[in-house]
Amino acid sequence: MGEHVGAPQVTIETTMGAFTVELYYKHAPKTCKNFIGLTRKSYYNGVVFHRIIKDFMIQGGDPTGTGRGGESFFGQKFQDEISRDLKHSGAGILSMANAGPNTNGSQFFITLAPAPWLDGKHTIFGRVCDGMEVIKHMGHIATDKLDKPVHEIKILRAIVTDEGPIRL
Repeated sequence: MGEHVGAPQVTIETTMGAFTVELYYKHAPKTCKNFIGLTRKSYYNGVVFHRIIKDFMIQGGDPTGTGRGGESFFGQKFQDEISRDLKHSGAGILSMANAGPNTNGSQFFITLAPAPWLDGKHTIFGRVCDGMEVIKHMGHIATDKLDKPVHEIKILRAIVTDEGPIRL
């Protein structure tokens, strides 16, 4: 096998369509390894997007669907990998959801607009590189007063389409 220089990619097939994320393994290697490891274990398959806030973000990755569950590929919460080079500068930024510093597990979110107040607080580990129209459509779904979609949006299957240089 030759030297691979491309970024790792994961395609997420949902009940609303598919999108692909490109992972920033040079800036957040452990976070990318976590995401790829969970994807390979089919951890995200059948999991809902439990929180959607119009013009802000969509959040998923919690198998309980409550926003309080999920665990990392490593079994425990893991440290943030904050990079000054990466910012929540627009729509399509893939970032870890957390409950404070160094509490990363399985939950992630994708921005629908710039969110500079999140810079330095959440690990950015990728971006949507294909299927942004699906993300935008998800961002307009009706939600209840707790930001939970009225009609369930589920990840049917997440697959590693290019693992790049990441080895588990």
